[in-house]
Amino acid sequence: MSADVDGFSSATAMLEALRAKQVSAVELLELHLDRIERLNGPINAIVVKDYDRARQAAQAADAARARGEDGKLLGLPLTIKDSIDVEGLPSTAGVSDRAAHRAEGDAALVARVRAAGAVIVGKTNIPPMLTDWQSDNPVYGRTNNPWNLERTPGGSTGGGGAALAAGLTPLEFGSDIGGSIRNPASWCGVYGHRPSSGVVPLSGHFPGSSLPNPVQLLGVVGPLARSADDLDLALDVVAGPDVGEDVAWRLELPPPRHTRLSDFRVAVLPSIPWLPVSSEMLGAIEQMRTALCQAGARVEEAQPDGLGDLREHHDLYLSLLTAIVNQRRPEESRALAAKMREAGGMFAEAHACGVEATAQDYLVWHGRREAFRAMWRTFFREWDVLLAPIAVVPAPPHTTVPTRDRVTDVNGRSVSFTAQLAFPALSVLTGQPATAFPVGLSADGLPVGLQGIGPYLEDRTTIRFAGLMGEAVGGFRRPPGYD
Repeated sequence: MSADVDGFSSATAMLEALRAKQVSAVELLELHLDRIERLNGPINAIVVKDYDRARQAAQAADAARARGEDGKLLGLPLTIKDSIDVEGLPSTAGVSDRAAHRAEGDAALVARVRAAGAVIVGKTNIPPMLTDWQSDNPVYGRTNNPWNLERTPGGSTGGGGAALAAGLTPLEFGSDIGGSIRNPASWCGVYGHRPSSGVVPLSGHFPGSSLPNPVQLLGVVGPLARSADDLDLALDVVAGPDVGEDVAWRLELPPPRHTRLSDFRVAVLPSIPWLPVSSEMLGAIEQMRTALCQAGARVEEAQPDGLGDLREHHDLYLSLLTAIVNQRRPEESRALAAKMREAGGMFAEAHACGVEATAQDYLVWHGRREAFRAMWRTFFREWDVLLAPIAVVPAPPHTTVPTRDRVTDVNGRSVSFTAQLAFPALSVLTGQPATAFPVGLSADGLPVGLQGIGPYLEDRTTIRFAGLMGEAVGGFRRPPGYD
């Protein structure tokens, strides 16, 4: 095996080594399986192991290369979040009554990953019904943060964030309706991209929506990685129309607006009086502002006109979230809502908005959403990226307090933990792309991350921005003890 490839190499570097025949797919897989067996136990990040099929896939990848074939992910081992269907593997949603469930087929995302030649090693842990910033459930137990086992890795793609940080996988695919890609990325010190709504098919994800992809709302699936280049690579593989739409349309994401940090016009979200962030987050923002100024970028505090103090925006997000959670047939809706309330998770606040709404209410909400979408379009004519927090604090300690009752101390102020949904919702409500990236470490040695939010369908702009910021401030760091 090439000395240049180890468990912390980027997915891009691993693929380069595979193409140069410095390493075989079988060797690369065994490297990761060895790391999983040695290091996964204390963090409990990868909870479903599919070693036999992975070995068969790696052997097939090597045989394909021997025939002169290639693929965007040919021979690369990777992991998938529990909530995304992989044929024959559990999709439990972290709840006991789905513990025996096995997916009958691959989600559209997984089918594309397989077609690109990837080797699926297993699935990663989540909270019950994807409703917490912790990843702890009665089926698989608790996932711990590799940086500090007493801390949460985040949620709901917490297992994926932890596995990446510990060098157990080079690429993970998760989902995000309330920051569930970006929050674990921030707390584990990795990169995570929430694609523009509609860019990646959501079919095959549970809990999901029965709405067709063209009117996909709020929830998306997307990649996490240890480098921004890997996010770009992953998006290339999975982006495109869903089944039934591919007969007519194609997706061609534009290149990034800029390739040099000096050319970016970066707005920094002003402070929100009702939602303070910790001194570590404030310090990270100032660090980014300094780096941007030194690079020659334009950087100022700014936000879209009409956004105000985010309260109206956040209320509309919660209203639509409630409607989506409860849009199934009545009996399914009541059962799912009851499970989410019982879980006491991050979306419990949405249920406080009530589950009773008329069709007229729904249309009015969409009208307001379109007004916000127009607001963002206007904003991004002057700016390229909005720099904002993704969480109010670095990774907090594990707790058994339900999320809806959880509070955290932020610079001497008691803040409801669910209130921080407002930061991820900045992009979720209107379908904007957003990329989380690592900035550095807190005084306690915990990762600190921020997000860059960009114009709709210009995903490559936020990914490129995140990569350039990583170069400026250091990017991914290995947690101690996982070499």
